[in-house]
Amino acid sequence: MQIPHLQTNRLLLREFRESDHDAYARIHGDPETMRYIGTGEPLDRKTAWRSLAFFLGHWQLRGFGMWAVEDKATGEFIGRVGYYQPDGWPGFELGWTIDRRHWGRGFATEAAKAALKVALPAFGRRHVISLIQPGNAASIRVAEKIGETFEREIDLDGKRVLVYGIELSE
Repeated sequence: MQIPHLQTNRLLLREFRESDHDAYARIHGDPETMRYIGTGEPLDRKTAWRSLAFFLGHWQLRGFGMWAVEDKATGEFIGRVGYYQPDGWPGFELGWTIDRRHWGRGFATEAAKAALKVALPAFGRRHVISLIQPGNAASIRVAEKIGETFEREIDLDGKRVLVYGIELSE
């Protein structure tokens, strides 16, 4: 499957490459970055490789997935944004992770807005959610900036998460 590229003024959203692994492992190995993601634990290098491969495989199995986020000015891999819905997931989730060195610059919001624009035309999805752990004020701000609102709270794999969502129209 050909993974579509998306562009914003500052970012390129593209498929993951093997050359992203070092930066991916560094970003996902940072305890502060991972505090509100998944189990809340940083990933070791081997697990980061599996995570990266999972996101590539998600495109093959579902026809949508996460993009690598690249800073167009520098060519640097700075994170990931995109869709996630493994078996048993509570909905079509838009998620994001940006390198902590780039926090506060609006990259997560910019990338998420670009991804949100293709949810309906490219993937036929009207309802998009973001699952955010309580206390993750930065991700709540991103969700609100892209138009999502609080919908409910759920238990996901033994963790309490907030469901933010948006209904898309043509």
